Amino acid sequence: MDAIALGPVLISVPRLYAIGAALLLLVASLWLLGMPRRAHARWFNGLVIAWVLGARLGYVAMHPDAYAAAPLDVLKIWQPGFHGIWGMLAALVWSAWALRDHVLRMIGAMAMVVGSSSLWLVLVTLAPLGNPMPLAELPDLELQTLEGEAVNLRQLRGERVVINLWATWCPPCLREMPLLEEADARDGVTVVVVNQGEELLQVIRYLDDQALEFRYPLLDPRQELMVIMESPGLPTTMLFDAEGRAMERHVGELSRAQLDSWLQGD
Repeated sequence: MDAIALGPVLISVPRLYAIGAALLLLVASLWLLGMPRRAHARWFNGLVIAWVLGARLGYVAMHPDAYAAAPLDVLKIWQPGFHGIWGMLAALVWSAWALRDHVLRMIGAMAMVVGSSSLWLVLVTLAPLGNPMPLAELPDLELQTLEGEAVNLRQLRGERVVINLWATWCPPCLREMPLLEEADARDGVTVVVVNQGEELLQVIRYLDDQALEFRYPLLDPRQELMVIMESPGLPTTMLFDAEGRAMERHVGELSRAQLDSWLQGD
């Protein structure tokens, strides 16, 4: 499990871990630091902002090409793309500055920041709420193109294959479609966009209106792939290598940097 569905909203499990670690830090610091409530609120609120900004900018700095191609993606903080170490460093700098007049509180706060950040990193690494990859290889499943031609997904082996589950009612699905179209034009990459449960004319109308072209736009009227891929919601994307072996899965909107790392990896 890499995301949890709350109604129509998907929340990634790493973000749930981050919220849990932040709440633990909040409770521990209220109890142990002995700070006046207003001073504590100022420090903690600033710390959260510093961590998010530091983690985001650190990740951007590590993926310059992806963000140079789409600079405004830096602001899309709902997408994946945060580096925990950079976030921790930014939070430590903020704590040192905000509590510089109270050395013992500053040391205690910085120790708690390191502890909570380390807890988050351990949870993300061990993934106690995670499940094994739902698929080991491309499924032996036959679906139809918009022209009614049958395509067996297992027969697409030979290139890296990206399978994306989407629907026209899903805003994050629609936001990532141009990115997937770009990936489909890359050498050695096949992108399969599989619409979940919608009518043929509805799918054709959307793709035509947006001038989107894919080699394999498929229909899955019974949403069989959602069951096979154990998807809690849309969009869901999986990467398979040239031999058809499953390599990655992501539930939620893809970022350019994430997709680039998938397609450039060995």
